[in-house]
Amino acid sequence: MAGESGQGPVVVAGAGDVGGRLAACLARDGVEVLALRRRPPQGLADGVTGIQADLATGAGLSALPRQPSALVFCAAPDQRDETAYRALYVDGLSRLLAACDAPRVVFVSSTAVYGEHRGEWVDESTPANPVAFNGRVLRQAERLLEGRRGATCLRLSGLYGPGRTSLLRRAFTGEPGSRRWGNRIHVQDAATALAHLLALPAPAPLYLGSDNLPALDTEVLAWLREQAGQLPVAAPSQGPVQGRRVRNEALRATGWTPAFPDYRAGYGPLIGPGV
Repeated sequence: MAGESGQGPVVVAGAGDVGGRLAACLARDGVEVLALRRRPPQGLADGVTGIQADLATGAGLSALPRQPSALVFCAAPDQRDETAYRALYVDGLSRLLAACDAPRVVFVSSTAVYGEHRGEWVDESTPANPVAFNGRVLRQAERLLEGRRGATCLRLSGLYGPGRTSLLRRAFTGEPGSRRWGNRIHVQDAATALAHLLALPAPAPLYLGSDNLPALDTEVLAWLREQAGQLPVAAPSQGPVQGRRVRNEALRATGWTPAFPDYRAGYGPLIGPGV
């Protein structure tokens, strides 16, 4: 695995929900990990060294080793606007690549780079034609790694898990939902996918990270209400199916298996009193 003894540390740029879990996973395996955060790093797992650095401005990047064994970029912007996205993903990734010369780079991107919206299936061979600013900026950042030896992009679908309760709130307030395909991946599975890619001797340049079962919004909300013992709500008005469906076969073919293969496995433990 990248980061084994004598090969230098793994730099995890953005040690939030997913990055923090990844750092903890690597540290448990005896890997030296440097975790970057914009704010003073607190609450990191044992064996993880925190570094305060701001990718959007470059402040603190001089503290990084010049030749780590690997870089993992899994930061998220403070604001959801194009300026913040570009400062972090395009400018920040450029700064990180200039600061560190790592033989392995894993960049966490998003399935938002796809423009399909009528229920189509997408995979690694599907052309990326983003329609929203977040997808366009992420695609621009991905291009910084195209042709770079040892670089991999992992396009994640929607993250969920402990503390991410927006879908639960929608279900329990009686929202019927829409005929829109949704794709999701549990935060722990996202972290293990990154650790798995670091351990592969020769990963492909691109993988899609999602669970095994795309599902309609209406289906998921109805199931959550049923599990919580709530009465069904009126069915939503019929309309065209929207969204896309994400295939994860390429990532699974490398040996990765999600611990939460569908929304039932992942959301079941999250349903409880007080949600």
